[in-house]
Parts: sequence; C-alpha cells; structure tokens
Amino acid sequence: MPLRKRSRWRWLGPLASTVIFVASLAVLWLIIREMEPGQVAGAFADASRRQIGLALGFTALSYLLLTGYDALALRRLGMSIPYRTTALASFTSYSVSFTLGFPIVTGGTVRYWIYSAKGVRASEVARLTVIAGLTFWLGLGAILSACLFYATDSVALLARTSPWVVQVVGAATALAILGYLAWVATDERTFRVRGWNLPLPGLGITLGQMTLGACEVCAAAAVLFVLLPGGYGLEYPAFLAAYVFACLIGIAAHTPGGLGVFEATMLVALNRLPYGHVLGALLLFRIIYYLLPFILALVMLALHEMIRRIKRHDI
Repeated sequence: MPLRKRSRWRWLGPLASTVIFVASLAVLWLIIREMEPGQVAGAFADASRRQIGLALGFTALSYLLLTGYDALALRRLGMSIPYRTTALASFTSYSVSFTLGFPIVTGGTVRYWIYSAKGVRASEVARLTVIAGLTFWLGLGAILSACLFYATDSVALLARTSPWVVQVVGAATALAILGYLAWVATDERTFRVRGWNLPLPGLGITLGQMTLGACEVCAAAAVLFVLLPGGYGLEYPAFLAAYVFACLIGIAAHTPGGLGVFEATMLVALNRLPYGHVLGALLLFRIIYYLLPFILALVMLALHEMIRRIKRHDI
C-alpha cells in the first residue's frame, strides 16, 4: 500500500519544480522589462570598475557561504551528500527564493528537485530547509546585536533616535540569542509543530551556524557598501545595522527579495548621502546580488535537468 501511494503522488515533486521554474522565467521577464536601459547604464557609469569588481567578489563569497548553510544542516541530519550536489541545491534554491519570495515553498521545492535524486525524502528536505533558515536568523541576530552595541552613536544618528533605545534593542536581541543557545545546550531541544518533530542542532553546531550566518550577512551587506559613494564618513558597522533592519522590514513585508521595501528603508537610513548615487548603488546591488545569480541559477537548473534526462535515456 505505501508503495502504491508513493507512485500515485510521485508526479507532485516534478510538477511543483516545473511550476516554480516557469514562474521564475515570468518574474525574470517582468523584472527586466521594468528596468530602464538609461537608468541601468547611468548606475554602471557612476560606479568604478573597482567597485563593480568588489561587489561581484563579495556576491560570490556570500553565495559560497550560503552553501555552508545546507552543509551544516545535512551534517545535523546525518546525511552524506557530495558537496557539488549541496552547492548546486543551495545556490539555486537561495537564488530562486530570494527573487520569488516564500523561501519555505520555493527554496524547499528546488532543494527537493535536486536532493531527491540522492535519495533524500521530502520530510528530510523540509527539516534541512528549517535548519538552514535558523542559520540565517542566528547570524542576522548576532550581527544586529553586535552592531547596535559597537556603533551605538552612529546607529542612533542614522535612525534619528536616542542611543539608549539602540542599546535596549541590542540587549533584547542578545538576550533572545542567549536564551536560544541555553535551550539548545539542553537535551530538550526539539521543535514540535502539530505532531511534526525537529531535533535542533546542539550547542556546538549552533555556534557554528551563528558564525557562518554572521559572515554571510556581512558579505552580502558588503556588496551594497562598496557600491555606495565614498567620502561621507559612513562607518561599516552603522551601515550594517541599517542593512539588517532593511532586510527585516523587507522580510516582514513578504515582498520577493524585499523589493521596493528594502530600497525605501535604505534610502531613508542613508539620507545624508547623495540621493542619486544611493539609488544607483541600490539598483546595481539588485542586479549584481539578485538578478545575475537568479539568471545563473535558472541556467544551472535547466542544464541539471537536461543532464539527468540524458542519463536516464542512456540507462
């Protein structure tokens, strides 16, 4: 009976993957169509080759670190998957989910598309996606807390609030992280939702998650930072705090990649910098960090499916 049920519903995975792939192409077309060639050309003209090169380098570093999210999650789940498969699944899932939004659905479907060929079940992909998501949130929280304490005055100036408010937010974030670390250090570190149990990583792997997530957030933020105009005394820790807040607001708004919301928040936070240059930097950031990896991910997914079909035909 289980075998019959599995064969009856086995078409759902490929169907969901195909739907997401087609939706990705549609969203890509809409994004490119909305971009004005003159505006894009102007943004590239305002940025130096060094800025573009650094932005591309930090983008590559960020996505490289993102592959570690899946690697740590697979280690926690006790699975041995070749790194090339992990890297492909991680890069394509994040590139697609960053653009389409709803990472649990879109990123999880792309992961299943790739990992299922290695015998990974849908329930295991769901657990992997949740653990990888925890890595992101732990890194984001650690960076936010550190920046709010390290650059209190600069952040208060950007946020137009008092330093004590900044420190209270930083302390609350730090306490939340410490509470989570204390919880996973115990034997009762199981996440339960309606009968679905997920044993969370222990303290050692969790600290590794936090470090990896923090490094990835710093690398992603550096992509935009190096594209901003220099000479205005903007400190990286203060900028990093503004970047994290913009990401949080973008996530809360449920817009793909925080589109529009992220840019508006950064424009308000960086209002002391020339508006035109900041807007151009944000446009370049959107192209370099989101659009280019998204296009590359679609190409890689198409090639992956072609190669898999050729191998099946040869067999």
